[in-house]
Amino acid sequence: MKLPSTLFLKAHIPSTTLLFSSSKGKSNAKMLPFICFCKMIQSSSYEVANGSYHPTLLQEKENNIVEKASRKIESIGAFQKLPIVMPSIDILGSALKKARRVSATKGISNIAKREKNKGAKQLDALMKELAVPLRTYVENFPKKTYLHPYESSLIELTLGDGYYEKVLGKVDALRKRVVSVGKEHASICAKSTSKREAEERLVEGLKKIEEIFAQERKVVDDLLVIAKTLRAMPVVDLETSTLCLVGAPNVGKSSLVHVLSTGKPEICNYPFTTRGILMGHIVFNYQKFQVTDTPGLLKRHDDDRNNLEKLTLAVLSHLPTAVLYVHDLTGECGTSPSEQFSIYKEIRERFTGHLWLDVVSKSDLMKSSPVVYATDEPSEQVDLEKYRKSGPDGAINVSVKTEEGLDELKHRVHELLNLQMAKIITIDDDNDNNNKQEK
Repeated sequence: MKLPSTLFLKAHIPSTTLLFSSSKGKSNAKMLPFICFCKMIQSSSYEVANGSYHPTLLQEKENNIVEKASRKIESIGAFQKLPIVMPSIDILGSALKKARRVSATKGISNIAKREKNKGAKQLDALMKELAVPLRTYVENFPKKTYLHPYESSLIELTLGDGYYEKVLGKVDALRKRVVSVGKEHASICAKSTSKREAEERLVEGLKKIEEIFAQERKVVDDLLVIAKTLRAMPVVDLETSTLCLVGAPNVGKSSLVHVLSTGKPEICNYPFTTRGILMGHIVFNYQKFQVTDTPGLLKRHDDDRNNLEKLTLAVLSHLPTAVLYVHDLTGECGTSPSEQFSIYKEIRERFTGHLWLDVVSKSDLMKSSPVVYATDEPSEQVDLEKYRKSGPDGAINVSVKTEEGLDELKHRVHELLNLQMAKIITIDDDNDNNNKQEK
């Protein structure tokens, strides 16, 4: 993003000369009986922090207490507590207007002293109005170290490795520059010996502070984009049972989400139809559960996986989910059965602690038009041959087109989610008992 031209700034923010002239300006769903889907609507409230650019001794003590209290891993939901970030051009415009309204201390009869007092106070006010929001952002955007591992992974995989910390560091560096330049010019203005000199130093100081902020203000807008991106991330309730659909790309995960709910996820016949983590709800007999559709996994080493695949692994690694693993043995998804078998074995072995249900999709195509896989070399491995014919042991064969197996699938999914809920409650009880014993 390029910095706006001087003309752009002038069109939106009154010039320093106009703002500090003597002229007066104007103050300026219907629920189905068996199963339904509810799209997650996120709403949040935010608290705007007030403070000074230089903390008092009491403030420092309070900050230390808050810092110590915050040094623990957060629960899910930290992104919805992020402070609202104002566009940089609004911060600058508001700061200039507020500084303009600052007047000299009452009771100063000497014109020169009154003017230099007014100038120093206006420069100090402009510095504070710019520095305080920046400090608020730096203090209230959480450190990745204290986030839940799932949200920490989302930051890295969505924004890029180190980008989050880099932007926050630049915002803090801009704050320090504004404070340094503001203090310097306020001090110079306060030492003026005449009314004219005070006026000149005021204009010079205002211009310098404005230039410093304008040169680096892009980082504030970058932080604004980060805040919007993170707030849009799906929120997961760790106390609610979650079903995670996993499998190779284009095996029919989104179609099954559509069947298991009244939601309408994007369904297309090309790989990687799911470009992020999609969250929603399934309701069975008035019991609400969470469901997430994840990007497809390919057969390759973790170091070679793209960020979409890593998002899927992050969900399985850091969230208490039950797995609905989807297999497509028709040859239509773009990933051969032998490759799917390799992926499946790896994921199943890695996440042995998860409750699991296997589904073979598109069963109508398997029956009507058997496929010969030219890419699969002949193999005598019994497990692979068995997998090619019917999938893993205990897998449910389903067809969205003919509705084969869908009733059984819904019943089994309901059972699986109830078991997952019981597992979550047991883990929570064990954690509570351990905490009591430690105390």
